Amino acid sequence: MGDLGGLDLGGFGIYTFDFEHQPAALIRESVQELEDRGWPAFWIPELVGREAFTHAAYLLSCTRRITVINGIAQIWSREAPRAYGAALLLADAYPGRHVLGLGFGGVPRPGTTPLAAMAGYLDEMDALTTPNPLPRTPMRRILAAYGPKMLELARERSAGALTYHVTVAHTARAREILGPDAFLGVEHAVLFESDPARARATAREHLHRYLNTPYNIAKFRRLGYTDEDFTGGGSDRLVDDLVFWGDLDTIVTKLGAHRDAGADHVAIQVIGVEPGKSAMPHWRMLGDALLPQQAGVRRTA
Repeated sequence: MGDLGGLDLGGFGIYTFDFEHQPAALIRESVQELEDRGWPAFWIPELVGREAFTHAAYLLSCTRRITVINGIAQIWSREAPRAYGAALLLADAYPGRHVLGLGFGGVPRPGTTPLAAMAGYLDEMDALTTPNPLPRTPMRRILAAYGPKMLELARERSAGALTYHVTVAHTARAREILGPDAFLGVEHAVLFESDPARARATAREHLHRYLNTPYNIAKFRRLGYTDEDFTGGGSDRLVDDLVFWGDLDTIVTKLGAHRDAGADHVAIQVIGVEPGKSAMPHWRMLGDALLPQQAGVRRTA
């Protein structure tokens, strides 16, 4: 399957919104422990305050090996030359440790579609010349993609795709569209709760925003869900497909299904953590179950 130009992200990584609610000192402590425990990749969104490139730069500055991926930097939050310049500097400063993930988002601009907006943004980036020194290792970029046309764009204009809140069946379809060479990263939410009623209540709270936006609804319809699945906070079927809940063994088995379906890498989002608190206990358990035995030496300083 695909890779990122020789960059090995491993089979599993961490995806989290949690750092949006934590002070810098706790963020530093957490990402350093994750690196020491052997996690190869750390994914950060851009949604509720943290700016994509300063956030990535801070995490990279705190660590020595872990790869940091913007998942995603919103294309309408900054002009293409600014995104290009920032990503170029991170590639130069931290060789092989940053991936620019671009996605549709930011302040809306009526009159354009996500596909047209992304294609235009990439056109502008690719036409740029810069006086800045070029990095020793290439700047790598991927695209947030769900539908067939955006996946095709990711295949043709980037190193691959990141999908978010999708099913295992979607992963198989995405791999078919991307072909064997493009990278496919898949985010999936997990919840350490074995009581069905409590698990689904927490999952519905997490999914609420995604079941009330047109692009997500369109995505779910393409996956075969109907109006009945979108009412009442989401049907049990939809909730169980989008949030893997249960004990550690159950969650690990379900995550592995994405890899079996063609994902190069699964970015795990632990939900059900109170804002400001840390998911570290869950990340430790997942690491023990999913990662090769401890990579690297624990820092002593």
